[in-house]
Amino acid sequence: MSNHSDLVQHLRARGHRLTPQRRMVLEVLQGSDHHLNAETIARSIARRYPNIAVDPATIYRTLKWLRDADLVSETSLGQNHMVYALISHHRHHHLVCDQCQMVVEVDPQILEPVRNEIERRYDFTPRLDHVAIFGLCNRCRAERAE
Repeated sequence: MSNHSDLVQHLRARGHRLTPQRRMVLEVLQGSDHHLNAETIARSIARRYPNIAVDPATIYRTLKWLRDADLVSETSLGQNHMVYALISHHRHHHLVCDQCQMVVEVDPQILEPVRNEIERRYDFTPRLDHVAIFGLCNRCRAERAE
């Protein structure tokens, strides 16, 4: 979905109800090119709508609802909290260095053979919309070898 109204129409066509709080969370997610955690979303809503209080539990429920509707990815990038992004923006995966926390974006096609093998071998359809793979970057691996 390219804009907010397209996304709203898509959700309504699928029978979803859009409360003002859900609209606010969607608006923040659509306005960002980055992964956001729930706290960042809450702060952004508070800045945009200073006279409206949105309970953090409502934000978490909305994010879960969007994830279950396959519109938002939920991933841990090793920061002790989950991060969220609209799937429609651009599917991708990450390599995260355990030592320096460097994050590298990975083309989603690289995991297609893994998805296909899981489906074939286990008769299971995985959600590989946003995966973080942890390990060591080249620099940190070289430092450990010294």
